[in-house]
Amino acid sequence: MTLREQLMEMADARYREFNASLTPGAGAMIGVRIPQLRAIAREIARGDWRTWLEEADDEYFEEKMLQGLVISYAKCPPEEKLRRTACFVPKIDNWAVCDCFCWRLKAAERAPMWEFIQPYFNSAAEYEARFAVVMALGNFVDEEHLDPLLEILGAVGHEGYYVRMGVAWAVSVCYVKYPERTERWLREECPLGDWTYNKALQKIAESLRVAPEAKARLKTLKRRAK
Repeated sequence: MTLREQLMEMADARYREFNASLTPGAGAMIGVRIPQLRAIAREIARGDWRTWLEEADDEYFEEKMLQGLVISYAKCPPEEKLRRTACFVPKIDNWAVCDCFCWRLKAAERAPMWEFIQPYFNSAAEYEARFAVVMALGNFVDEEHLDPLLEILGAVGHEGYYVRMGVAWAVSVCYVKYPERTERWLREECPLGDWTYNKALQKIAESLRVAPEAKARLKTLKRRAK
């Protein structure tokens, strides 16, 4: 049985319709749930995953998702991981593949990845820019990177919805982990566009890890339509 035949046997038509409605731009979809795809990807990553990647199809959303997951799970030197990441990122055409691909980095991958994602923040391609933002929010909201990350987020200029949502999400993660420093940044002539700024405040307010008094205080920062 081929991998595609295996995926077809796992298809759930109702889930396909539901997932397609949440994932614009994803193209043809089989209807396999993410936990099942993760299990398949882990199995592939335990074998000859390099040959598999060379021969892999990406006609369907799930096949593209599997490529990203296999790269994220694969055990290889950081420089090889980055080469394969560079080849995969241009294939990303929806938020789900982007976000599932962005893995938690190992210690040896952190410094190389921080340098690697810098050009992507300014990419003209919506999902390349989102890739950089999501990879950063999952790995670099820490003492060392907070200040440069906020500066970078403030300078992201792509107007695509999924980039702006990613930036707002990243700012909310910064606030949860470093509330005082992030709030100061939000108050002091924050360079974010009004929509992204207000969306960041909204996402902070939705967090269960932010105290009610802080949410009330941040509510007063909302920018009004000019």
